Amino acid sequence: MLPRKVLKKRSRTPEFVRQESWRYVRLQTSYRRPRGKDSRMRLQKSGSPPLVKIGYGSPAQYRGLHPSGYRDVLVTEASQLDKLSPERDAVRLSSRLGKRKRTELYQMAVDKGFKVLNPPVKQEASST
Repeated sequence: MLPRKVLKKRSRTPEFVRQESWRYVRLQTSYRRPRGKDSRMRLQKSGSPPLVKIGYGSPAQYRGLHPSGYRDVLVTEASQLDKLSPERDAVRLSSRLGKRKRTELYQMAVDKGFKVLNPPVKQEASST
């Protein structure tokens, strides 16, 4: 688990949005730096969304970690599990795996003590 201090800092980080994405449907909300000459957002006028700045960053030690505190590692085959540490790494099973191989890898990961971030979903038999 990440330290409370880091989680608190992450929760206070604002959602950075693209300039006027709320105004036009065709613009996605994913952040783009405002570069307009008279842009209110670039000039940081009051009432405009915040700009991305270095001060919002999390400590380098915890950057890029899963909220559970583990490193997120994508696994596609069994040999990759041998190179990982259950105390430090969490396993994410690749979406390219079929049902049989996914369940096999899941079982191997659980037996070795790994946290699996996307366990296979058990499908219930539907009666028609």
